[in-house]
Amino acid sequence: MVMVREKMILNLKNMSEKWDVVIVGGGASGLGAAVEAATRGLKTLLLEQDDFTKGTSSRSTKLVHGGVRYLAQGNISLVLEALRERGLMKQNAPHLVKDQSFIIPSYKWWVKPYYTLGLTAYDLMAGRLGLGRSLPYSRKKTLKHIPTLIKEKLRGGVVYHDGQFDDARYGINLCQTFVENGGTAINYMKVVGLNKTNGNISGVTVIDQETEEKFEINAKVVVNATGVFVDDIIKMDAPKSRDIVCVSQGVHLVLDKEFVPNDYAIMIPKTDDGRVLFAVPWHNKVVVGTTDIQKETAELEPKALDEEIDFILETAGRFLTKMPKRSDVKSVFAGLRPLAAPTGEGKKTKEISRGHKIYTSDSGLVTITGGKWTTYRQMAEETVDTASKVAGFVLKKSITRKLPLHGWKQNVDLTDSLYFYGSDSEKILALAKSNKDMELCLSQNLGIIKAQVVWAVRNEMARTVEDVLSRRTRALLLDARESARIAPEVAAIMAIELGKDEAWIEKQINKYTSLAANYVLN
Repeated sequence: MVMVREKMILNLKNMSEKWDVVIVGGGASGLGAAVEAATRGLKTLLLEQDDFTKGTSSRSTKLVHGGVRYLAQGNISLVLEALRERGLMKQNAPHLVKDQSFIIPSYKWWVKPYYTLGLTAYDLMAGRLGLGRSLPYSRKKTLKHIPTLIKEKLRGGVVYHDGQFDDARYGINLCQTFVENGGTAINYMKVVGLNKTNGNISGVTVIDQETEEKFEINAKVVVNATGVFVDDIIKMDAPKSRDIVCVSQGVHLVLDKEFVPNDYAIMIPKTDDGRVLFAVPWHNKVVVGTTDIQKETAELEPKALDEEIDFILETAGRFLTKMPKRSDVKSVFAGLRPLAAPTGEGKKTKEISRGHKIYTSDSGLVTITGGKWTTYRQMAEETVDTASKVAGFVLKKSITRKLPLHGWKQNVDLTDSLYFYGSDSEKILALAKSNKDMELCLSQNLGIIKAQVVWAVRNEMARTVEDVLSRRTRALLLDARESARIAPEVAAIMAIELGKDEAWIEKQINKYTSLAANYVLN
């Protein structure tokens, strides 16, 4: 089954009985729950108000990690769960999840023994799903792997292993896996109301954001997996309910590879605000972050504050021979964490657990909040278990621990510009070779060809220029200016595929140019 929006809407219109489960939200939590439900035999519909992974789920630090910081906080159960799930993600999507070596630079005598000991415990907790041993490195070996570290007073470092991935691509592959298992997923379909029968949730009212058509959808159970927006859905159910999400912003800067030129990443274990800072190689660039600032409101396009940008640049500059400046930043992106609000007062967002919570309202609305990408599968399993109790389903056992995702391919060549498509890369190459025009290179810098745009529209439900340049390819996050430069060509290609006119092209270009401007530092 191919991910085509028109076919999905046909499924919706032709559904004569109740859906077993309607999942609201197309990020990590919603997509994970959708795959879980469909593979356990439930007729499942997933609805996303914008594009899949538009929010938090495409704006992470790109790490699949057990959480060294959580270990330091003594949150052993979260670390154990995350280490297990990290191993399963690598097993089930080896084309997207890779082993990443990190070095903690040591400028004080106690750093090496302290972190070697702690990280050895981290390795032991990972067991057979571990990615490699943590080891102390000499000064010479540390500089061999990260030659751009400040040499003065450097004593060496500690190397440890964690996972790294492409978050939005993982989300798209989850969505494809869901559809291949009989699910129906629709983007740009906004839930505007919850329907009740005798006081119990019995469905949702939605509006197609493209056509403004309204649908009344019946369901045996509704799952609210809308991330930082869960309280908006909860208030449709119970207007006076207290907020269950605490919103925290994390900002990342993307720099050229010259700042961290090899394959090793840097981890700074304690910054001035008590967080950790990562500088991680990603798609031939370096992602540096993150921050942790509490926000009062949730929004689809959060903006980085100057103080966050300065903090990252200054902190990175303390460790790198070349201090990064604003003019070095290729892209800046901000994401909002949907932290499960603590019951006590006064906790800073960095102190709030990254664990997840599942709530069931009196009317039967199931809400999942908190968590992180690494634990999405476990969260999904628990969410579907909870939903099945509400609806009275008798389910077969979960199979997602050993479920290869769409695109599964081992030993991908990371130098291949199409590697993150996994097994689909061969189909994209075949598409490129089928017509010379399809081989047209849109961006030498980013390695994007016309066939990728066509593929995204035909097979990955891309509906806008932003969908293609931000999430099907990662152009917006890797080089915002370059992505804006190729936006007109992308819009023209998409218009042919989608049957759109010149007015649509112009509107898309203007919208994308305005969006990309927010990812550029002046």
